Amino acid sequence: MTRTGKEPVAVVGIGQTKHVAARHDVSIAGLVREAAVRALADAELTWADIDAVVIGKAPDFFEGVMMPELYLADALGAVGKPMLRVHTAGSVGGSTALVASNLVAARVHRTVLTLAFEKQSESNAMWGLSLPVPFQQPLLAGAGGFFAPHVRAYMRRTGAPDAVGSLVAYKDRRNALKNPYAHLHEHDITLEKVQASPMLWDPIRYSETCPSSDGACAMVLTDRAGAARSQKPPAWVHGGAMRSEPTLFAGKDFVSPQAGKDCAADVYRQAGITDPRREIDAVEMYVPFSWYEPMWLENLGFAQEGEGWKLTEAGVTELDGDLPVNPSGGVLSTNPIGASGMIRFAEAALQVRGQAGEHQVQGARRAMGHAYGGGAQFFAMWLVGAEPPAS
Repeated sequence: MTRTGKEPVAVVGIGQTKHVAARHDVSIAGLVREAAVRALADAELTWADIDAVVIGKAPDFFEGVMMPELYLADALGAVGKPMLRVHTAGSVGGSTALVASNLVAARVHRTVLTLAFEKQSESNAMWGLSLPVPFQQPLLAGAGGFFAPHVRAYMRRTGAPDAVGSLVAYKDRRNALKNPYAHLHEHDITLEKVQASPMLWDPIRYSETCPSSDGACAMVLTDRAGAARSQKPPAWVHGGAMRSEPTLFAGKDFVSPQAGKDCAADVYRQAGITDPRREIDAVEMYVPFSWYEPMWLENLGFAQEGEGWKLTEAGVTELDGDLPVNPSGGVLSTNPIGASGMIRFAEAALQVRGQAGEHQVQGARRAMGHAYGGGAQFFAMWLVGAEPPAS
């Protein structure tokens, strides 16, 4: 009997390393294998059960190892198996998961291991990201130098008060204390300390920025039959999409990029979501600088234009709020750049599997994973649920 339509895709295994500033005890191969082994253990599968491997990371010039996937095949059990590399700048972790999901949905492979990583201790991402922007003075220093003017534009456009960024950082760092895999565990964090931290890129303070982390994240994706054999509850993919737009073009809205809006709309359409604010229980959002929480709340349709900061200020995005955002601590607490997007996708899956531990959102049935990269130009998102998608 010939099957038509897409194959339902389930996340049955998730593995992360403990994210830290520097993993001097392992090579890149050891780092990725650690996450992969944990994902296989969670799925109760072996290397022999994997049909293909999809891997992603940020630009190769970060660590200076060109096409690392070639030498990582052995560490990931991919010798003699199809192996695919994905790259979409900072959103690559999300894009990598989506490529793996599509391979299962298209019935190219039944069970796929997908993984993303970064070993920032062996690179200098700060200056690696200080790239010249055409027709502008060379005043940038790191990604924050590029994005700070967009944050200031958002504040000017919406009238958001200066304290909003600090509220986001304070929330996410407290959430990270409940996540054993998070990089930053600041037990003495207070709102006052965040607000007193040095200004790096006006209006972004030191405590409102992401760290540089070494880490990897892996997931095992499988078809309906594979999910039926799983002894643990799977997370079902209800929708996923990628969108991109140029870094610079006439009329580009850096505050709320059209590609982000289009990507979210596609995911909602696939998942049958008509009111994301009410129908989605948790969001793992790519927020490398704290002000991007209210900005993405608007871009993704959780708030009307100019209203995102009000949700943050009202506590809606707290772990016990009406729409928890980044229960894991988010990118503000853990940032192995190539893996950061996949961590968002994996953490969303953990929520609907009921396996997020102390940062579990009670009753979460549908959760969104979100990633962006480049000059706010690459977007990847998925929505996962505790129940199989409607056929």
